[in-house]
Amino acid sequence: MSVNSMPCERPVILMPKIINVLLVGVGGQGTILASKVLTHVAIAEGYEVKMSEIHGMAQRGGSVVTQVRMGEGVYSPVIEPGEADFIVAFEQLEAYRWAHFLKKDGVMIVNTQKIVPLTVLIGASTYPENILSDLKERVGRCIGLDGLKLASEAGNAKATNVVLMGVLSQYMDFPEDSWQNALEARIPAKLLELNQKAFAFGVAEAK
Repeated sequence: MSVNSMPCERPVILMPKIINVLLVGVGGQGTILASKVLTHVAIAEGYEVKMSEIHGMAQRGGSVVTQVRMGEGVYSPVIEPGEADFIVAFEQLEAYRWAHFLKKDGVMIVNTQKIVPLTVLIGASTYPENILSDLKERVGRCIGLDGLKLASEAGNAKATNVVLMGVLSQYMDFPEDSWQNALEARIPAKLLELNQKAFAFGVAEAK
């Protein structure tokens, strides 16, 4: 476990009728690709899936939010506050902003990377301090890890999104083969080996 990790139990979540996964990050972090990998896995395992994307000036470093709902009888892609079984946050402040969407017994996975928003850069606001410790108090199951470092060790910092999918995979009852097949389907062949390594680093971090 890395220095920045938050210790917690790692039980695999028993899959309810509908599973809600919220992926939140900043433009350029690969949030949408990660959601497509997750969607591919769920469809391969026979789940109905609905996905929606919200872009807040993503190309300028704004928030990007993807909602993925899977299960039986999924009619809407919208996740309401307090309904997310999982939140995968690609950046600390985004984790803080969306924490209220997590269920009481849900799991939050937080990349410890900080990306300072424009409002902070121009002095209109401040970046909150002690986000991780605050989340630990608010969220029962909170996993913090330096996904950027792990992705860099795998060969490319841009693979942080796949590191986080590796962590998520250890909390969901989907077989390893389905995740690997999803990576092969969604990632260009020339980048596949690197991303498979990043995924494995995420799995190891969760364990």
